[in-house]
Amino acid sequence: MDSVTVLAPAKLNLTLDITGIAPNGYHTLDMLMQTVNLYERVTLRKSPYLRLRLPGSNVPANEHNTAIKAALAFFDATGLLAGVDITVRKAVPVRAGMAGGSADAAAVLVGLNALYGAGMTVPELCEIGLKVGADVPFSILGGTARVQGIGDVLTPMPSCPRCWFTVCMPKGGISTPQAYARYDELGTDVHPDNDLAQRALEQGDLKALCAQMSNALEFSSQSPANGPIEEILRRSGALAALMTGSGAAVFGVFRDEKTAQSAKAELQKHYPRSWVLHPVPRGAHVLPARPAGKKK
Repeated sequence: MDSVTVLAPAKLNLTLDITGIAPNGYHTLDMLMQTVNLYERVTLRKSPYLRLRLPGSNVPANEHNTAIKAALAFFDATGLLAGVDITVRKAVPVRAGMAGGSADAAAVLVGLNALYGAGMTVPELCEIGLKVGADVPFSILGGTARVQGIGDVLTPMPSCPRCWFTVCMPKGGISTPQAYARYDELGTDVHPDNDLAQRALEQGDLKALCAQMSNALEFSSQSPANGPIEEILRRSGALAALMTGSGAAVFGVFRDEKTAQSAKAELQKHYPRSWVLHPVPRGAHVLPARPAGKKK
């Protein structure tokens, strides 16, 4: 094959706790994470060069981009003397805490593995991905998982109970390094009980899961929109409302799609970028090849 197209989903943090500092200086975490049906679409074509295009996006297409970093890490790990032409069509908001950049990196790793027939396993791809970013291994695995350490310890969980997420991205975004720096300065009293949250997942109990949903970074994000968005979500019937990752996106959990859509309509009076999403069971994956001669 000369090209592949990969879909890579965004993620939400159902919980996020900070448990310490690793020897390398990174914060250690304990989180429940979930992929959702908002996708980055990444096309990779064989090329003697390494090139990245992001049509319609303001994200810089340079050596600091996670897609380029992932490609370089892949070629370094495999020893392949090759290149790739990468086109990323972004849908996940930037600086939202939804792993858009990590999804791009995951898509590149999964796509290159297929494009060049490298035969790398998922754990091997995750090991490469961790060098690019802490959320990349989960973006490869996807589904519902408990993620610990610096993002390197992934435990697949039973599927999230049937629900819908109303997700809202306020104007502006949050810098992840700055959020963690403020956490180090300010601390928090918020520490979700991930063992109880895991038990709720295992029992398929959405109400019990929502009771444990919280984010240790929410206060240190200092996003002025967190409170107002969460208030609208709760007033609209959300079982839980919280920030995802280091922000700035906030989401609410709903039992039915109709209520979730009503919450979205209410949010869009003030915050145009809102979505109703649902859990999906996998991470970055190659789309089936289109049969020859078939029109789009």
